[in-house]
Amino acid sequence: MVVMVMDGQGGGIGSVVIKALRSAVQENVEILALGTNSAATARMMKAGANRGATGENAIVQTSPKADVIMGPLAVLMAHAMMGEVTPRMAEAITMSNAKKILIPLTQEKVTLVGITADPLPHLVEQAVRVVKELAGHV
Repeated sequence: MVVMVMDGQGGGIGSVVIKALRSAVQENVEILALGTNSAATARMMKAGANRGATGENAIVQTSPKADVIMGPLAVLMAHAMMGEVTPRMAEAITMSNAKKILIPLTQEKVTLVGITADPLPHLVEQAVRVVKELAGHV
């Protein structure tokens, strides 16, 4: 199984996700860190990703190859993360056949209703639980 974790800006959410994934799933799950910028990719790599890449083309080329895509909700929104998410990035993730497991945190002018306002560690725990079920590590 290939899990692509995408993040931007400082890579804080992605690094928390990768740390939790790395401790929860076996080594046969490949974790890819895809950053909108090099700082985000570097932070996610330090968190334990197997491989990493940066930028629009890397995200566009990797999205269709992933089994699961994880990250903040903003990865689906063109021009989110202060403009770091390009329309091509958002489209590639949306069009990918991968299962999307998104953390409902956003600094954009978006309000999600029907979602609990749990802190990041609780949201990541829920997201990792879904990946473990998909990978058969229950």
